[in-house]
Amino acid sequence: MIKHTDFSLKNFNTFGIDAKTSLFIEFNSEAELEKILNEEIDVNNKRFLILGEGSNVLFSEDFHGTVLRNSIEGIQIIYEDERKAVVKSGAGTHWDDLVEFCVRKNLWGIENLSLIPGTVGAAPIQNIGAYGAELKDVLVSVRGFKIGENKFIEMPKETLELSYRNSIFKTKLKNKFIITYVTIELDKSGKPNLSYTGLAKYFNGKNIKEIGIEEVRNAVIEIRRSKLPDPEILGSAGSFFKNPVVNTGTFNKLKLKYPDIVAYKVDEDHWKIPAGWLIDNAGLRGFRTGNTGTYEKQALVIVNYGNASGKEILDLAKFIQTKVKEKYQIELEPEVNII
Repeated sequence: MIKHTDFSLKNFNTFGIDAKTSLFIEFNSEAELEKILNEEIDVNNKRFLILGEGSNVLFSEDFHGTVLRNSIEGIQIIYEDERKAVVKSGAGTHWDDLVEFCVRKNLWGIENLSLIPGTVGAAPIQNIGAYGAELKDVLVSVRGFKIGENKFIEMPKETLELSYRNSIFKTKLKNKFIITYVTIELDKSGKPNLSYTGLAKYFNGKNIKEIGIEEVRNAVIEIRRSKLPDPEILGSAGSFFKNPVVNTGTFNKLKLKYPDIVAYKVDEDHWKIPAGWLIDNAGLRGFRTGNTGTYEKQALVIVNYGNASGKEILDLAKFIQTKVKEKYQIELEPEVNII
């Protein structure tokens, strides 16, 4: 267990915001977490935040409370047969380390989620997704400490209310559950998921039977790196906004006004429009103000040019929301958690 007071979180969020927390405690096991909750802080009456790698968070100000840093690591196959394998990972494990482990074992299901920043424990909270895949496609359960009941419990996927970038941990169980382990089920004889247009184009003309799991992972990594900044060079939290979903009537009106609009059919009544397209076509790709701006290669990404405050980045996000609303009458919702 590691404990600090009046502690800077600059190295614990990918935006690189120099916000401070009143108390910072890092734990490496369930036993340490239980001790912290029983002896160090009263989470029922004190403000607290669970932090992994801070890859999907924006600190708009100092955090006047306790930050709990989850560093429970470890990956193991807990069951396998000729068709599948069940893999359990500590919540503090780097997400891409889990992907790499599974790819090396030739276990299909999360290769399309390669290079997503953050920890394993953050993945079900956000129901992370990319390139035609989502965590809910392979998730079995999460284990963690349920505040109020004061005990560790296992929660099967069916109870987690998973949807697009959402889960019960962002609604009913927000600040009421601390994830310690995540269990997923993967296929031993899967096939490439090329439902995402960009990935399909990458492999255009190649026999799908010849595309192995490592090739898919490498392709996803290459595509991501071509679109997203290296957080070691430019601070960011990846995609800042969710892709809005509109009904067919709204989409048809937009299509008449903007014939080149990009959209993906969700069902007969709904279409998903890339937020990046909306921002880009509002003239805001590469836009810069002060120490922050949108990334020149991907308008959906807000970056820190070195000394931006959380408030500066939040102000830019609100400015983008206003411009998109004025042009398209669409409300952009942040994907990033704003603290």
